[in-house]
Amino acid sequence: MKLFLIFSFLSFAVIGQEMDQLQRIESSLSITLDSLRNASSDSLKIELNKRLKYQVKECLNDKAAFSYPFNKLKSIGFVDSPDKLVRIVNWNIELSDQTQKYVCFILKNSTKNDQIDVTELIDSDQNCVARPDGIIEPQNWYGALYYKIIPIQKGTKTVYTLLGWDGNNSISNIKIIESLFFTGKTPKLGSPIFKTPEGMLKRIIFEHTKKSTMSLRYEAENKRIIFDHLSPEVPSLKGYYSFYAPDLSYDAFLLDGNRWLLKEDVIGLNKASDSKSTIYVMNQKSGKVEKRTVKTKWINPSNEAPQKATIEDGANNSKKEQVSPVLKSKDKRDPTDMKATLGKRKRRNNH
Repeated sequence: MKLFLIFSFLSFAVIGQEMDQLQRIESSLSITLDSLRNASSDSLKIELNKRLKYQVKECLNDKAAFSYPFNKLKSIGFVDSPDKLVRIVNWNIELSDQTQKYVCFILKNSTKNDQIDVTELIDSDQNCVARPDGIIEPQNWYGALYYKIIPIQKGTKTVYTLLGWDGNNSISNIKIIESLFFTGKTPKLGSPIFKTPEGMLKRIIFEHTKKSTMSLRYEAENKRIIFDHLSPEVPSLKGYYSFYAPDLSYDAFLLDGNRWLLKEDVIGLNKASDSKSTIYVMNQKSGKVEKRTVKTKWINPSNEAPQKATIEDGANNSKKEQVSPVLKSKDKRDPTDMKATLGKRKRRNNH
């Protein structure tokens, strides 16, 4: 009993020391982060971003950093998978021409040897249109902010579905549905788990005008990823995705075993709640108008933007789903002719 108590005391002492050390490191990181967010020139932002990346990378080598909350770092996303085996640490900087630079570390909890493997994804500055549809290695990443992780069991392995945002350029934003898997310790992007009319795809990419904001979110209760459908602002702009916007309809990927199945024209509903509205209806027997109170169930997914953990606007989000910078608009895409993503699919008149 005495040995057990001594061992427990020493364990708690070690944990306490680790927490104290991480708190000191977090305070130092917060100073660098504040300087970065207040930087007035692109050259200073880039320099401070390099410094921050180095400091964060050193910090993440501490095993305790896998679960530490980092509450002071408001504009860095710390996104944890529900199975507690993956953490994504992710942030961006926006330059004067409204292009983005991204930093991303993927942490994997190796339960077999009780180690945390840390891998940096290297932003290769590729243009979205040129993004490959194959497997993406860590050293050739396209750059994005991820704000949601959804684990899917595929045989004996787990594939993680990621929801992400990319500021792209001065006229358009991008939303991404990505797939993450591991080969040994190495994370890779691009597993064929999205079933569409074009076949099985490894990722889904939506580009839309910066004048609107696209909703892309996961509904755990319905096991689906629901998103705005995008259409060109005018018919003559079909195929020019920088000018696509929401058209007030919604599509979804439904979880079907170990894959996502595309379903068009879905309706988003709130969970049953006590929210009520007053409506007026005609009584068919008396012919008089009567007032009735009904529960409200409709939710407009276009208003459900992802959590923001962006850089330039200093948004404060919940720690679990922070990661999508300055979303200035709504994003809806018309996968009607989306070669970069879903390809031909909608048969709908454009307005």
